[in-house]
Amino acid sequence: MTEILVAVVLGGCLFFLALGLPGLAASLRGSGRARARRRLSRLGRANRAGAVDIERHRAMSDLPWLHRVLVPMGWAARLDGMLRQARWNMTVGVLVLISAAAGAGAFALARLTMGGAWHWILCAAAALAPLLWLRRCRNRRMNAFANQLPEALDLIARALKAGHAFSQGLRMVADEMDDPIGPEFAETLEEINFGVPVDAALHGLTRRVDCPDLKFFVVSVNIQRETGGNLAEIVTTIARLVRERFKLQGKVKVLSAEGRLSAYVLLALPAAIALVIRIINPAYMLRLTETEPGKYMLMGAAVMMCLGAAAIKRLIVIKV
Repeated sequence: MTEILVAVVLGGCLFFLALGLPGLAASLRGSGRARARRRLSRLGRANRAGAVDIERHRAMSDLPWLHRVLVPMGWAARLDGMLRQARWNMTVGVLVLISAAAGAGAFALARLTMGGAWHWILCAAAALAPLLWLRRCRNRRMNAFANQLPEALDLIARALKAGHAFSQGLRMVADEMDDPIGPEFAETLEEINFGVPVDAALHGLTRRVDCPDLKFFVVSVNIQRETGGNLAEIVTTIARLVRERFKLQGKVKVLSAEGRLSAYVLLALPAAIALVIRIINPAYMLRLTETEPGKYMLMGAAVMMCLGAAAIKRLIVIKV
């Protein structure tokens, strides 16, 4: 029982240490700027006595002590942005606690059932699993936004050609299009209705949504508002360019299909061969799975497979 408790506490401490080191390094690098900001903020508070803050702030955690720990850390802000982009209804503190609990539980379970250093590998994999799933959900939603963007731009362009205002075009997108682009444009329109300048509201949209094509649209709208021009034609041109880029991406994906298939085969082949040998002749695999040198060889092979997968991904993934 004592060994399980020690394993759980050790796994949790190591997880929080790994998460806290980047934030500590960033805080040390920016200590001078932080002191300057604190001095300016004190001066500002002295000049704004009695002012009321109406800005909406997101809590990092429902636990006050955990919120205070997470607020100064840069990685916590990035996780909060990913949670908003994925539309997960949880705080950063809940996600961190889930990851820590998963890592500590996997560490304790592997410590009791396995030898060698497998418990460390399982601990890291279990702790990273919620973060990887969050990233997957976030990327899926951002890709859906990018796919809806050309249609939304065409809708705005048609509204402008019909004589409607730019805000009315945003309203049509918010009312007629599904998630994710509809709710995101609706939030931007709410900010404009509350008095936020159009350029600031559109800039906030680019912060909430990770889409390069959206940044082209926002920059074009802001330039047109300052210099003038036919906004409907500009929006139509951007929509056409986005569709052409999607076509080029499709061609690149077709041309790189052979490389992706080869990568899948190469990555699955060692595990498949090991499974077949284990079924046909279990005694042949005992030296590899039951001895310490064999276990270390398996761990080294797993690390090399991960490095190979990363190298293959760099070769077959072409950004357009």
